[in-house]
Amino acid sequence: MTPASASPSDATAARAKTLTLVLCCLAQFMVILDVSIVNVALPSIRADLDFSATGLQWVVNAYTLAFGGFLLLGGRAADLLGRREVFAGGLLLFGFASLLGGIAQSDGQLIAARAAQGLGGAVVAPATLSILTTTFTEGRERNRALGLWGAMGGVGGATGALLGGILTQTLSWRWILLINVPIGIAVALGALAVVPRTKRDGAARRSFDLAGALTVTAGLVVLTYGIVETDVHGWGSGRTLVTLALGLALLATFAFMEGALADQPLVPLRIFRNRTVTAANLVVFCMGAAAFAMWYFLSLYLQQVLGDDPIEAGLSFLPMTATIVVTSQLASRLTGKLGAGAVLAGGMVLIALGMAGLSRVSADGSYWAEVLVPSVITAGGIGFSFVPVTIAATAGVKGSEAGLASGLVNTFRQVGGSIGLALLATIATQKTADALGSHGPAAALTEGFRAAFLVGAGFAAVGAILSATLLWRITSPRRAMAAKRETA
Repeated sequence: MTPASASPSDATAARAKTLTLVLCCLAQFMVILDVSIVNVALPSIRADLDFSATGLQWVVNAYTLAFGGFLLLGGRAADLLGRREVFAGGLLLFGFASLLGGIAQSDGQLIAARAAQGLGGAVVAPATLSILTTTFTEGRERNRALGLWGAMGGVGGATGALLGGILTQTLSWRWILLINVPIGIAVALGALAVVPRTKRDGAARRSFDLAGALTVTAGLVVLTYGIVETDVHGWGSGRTLVTLALGLALLATFAFMEGALADQPLVPLRIFRNRTVTAANLVVFCMGAAAFAMWYFLSLYLQQVLGDDPIEAGLSFLPMTATIVVTSQLASRLTGKLGAGAVLAGGMVLIALGMAGLSRVSADGSYWAEVLVPSVITAGGIGFSFVPVTIAATAGVKGSEAGLASGLVNTFRQVGGSIGLALLATIATQKTADALGSHGPAAALTEGFRAAFLVGAGFAAVGAILSATLLWRITSPRRAMAAKRETA
């Protein structure tokens, strides 16, 4: 059908799809933005609200843990209550929590508000991906939509540093949260007007497995707390071992509940029989562990060691932003030709190489000599990884479980980011403390950051190996069609 002969209904449907994609991309941008936008503002937040060195990471982890812990619940809610309604409701919750964070007067209030933000994000993120996977046809159309969606997520992560720096230095760190209020309201209203209402299965039992969501979130929080506290008590102390054991026990309880007790489990364990879904989620865990820590430690290195102000630190991330935009679009096209596994393996290799390069930063170094090239390589790896891992994690999943699959891939990324950041921050703090006896403050900090970057490179390398061994055989759509023709 040519454009001239297209019916008005076709044009209206195409316009609705475009607007839906725009709204989903904006929401994804905002949700991912708030993972990284606080990084540049961390020194200002610490000075204003009197955070400790180890407590400061909870400004990031309170968000990511609540985000990761409740993503599955958000995906389930989107499937049962309607994607449009859940999408809009999550945006409004996100905006309200941002308002509370922007006016927080203590460290505890800010952490609580960030956790509430994470809950709102946990509702929004799977709803956006579920809307896209059910709105766009699997294949080239969906890959293009997911490519744009993935690019916006990547840009949100990279732009957070720049926008956070501008707002922190020109206004106040509080505006990195307050800016979400009008955006959240506007996108929510747009979603109610544009996104079509989805049909609900009247026979479906609307069980959300709240007990499961609370158990897995509690397990993740306790496990992360146990890792963070090793900075004070050590890995071999009784307190640390008991805390870590409790966290693992809660996670094991969650798995038992899902497999044996829950009538309508939050995570039907059968989904992990799909080798592609399981492998993709393991890879995205490794990607989150490497990438989240990279934003965090690079922001601190630029300000605390190189002496950049917030805006200068934010501007340093612009090349990364541009790289992620370009590589995300290339990844969408390459995945259609080569398959998700090949593109993903290459992307994870780039992340590992970039992080290894960042592990060579020095106390008397410079951005141009030691940061620019490895940071761009890392960003390229993120762009090449995010799209194919999302496609792999949702390919072949039934429409009724689209929210579950999208919730899983986001959950594993956020959980990987939280646990990875806790582990790497602990390693960095201990390395810095050990180095203080023989180095100055800046050099000691740098030693800690170098160790964190190197361990992050290890996480990415594991992800590359998993991609190459478990996902390499995922064929591209073109190859699959050619194989069908040959066997026909």
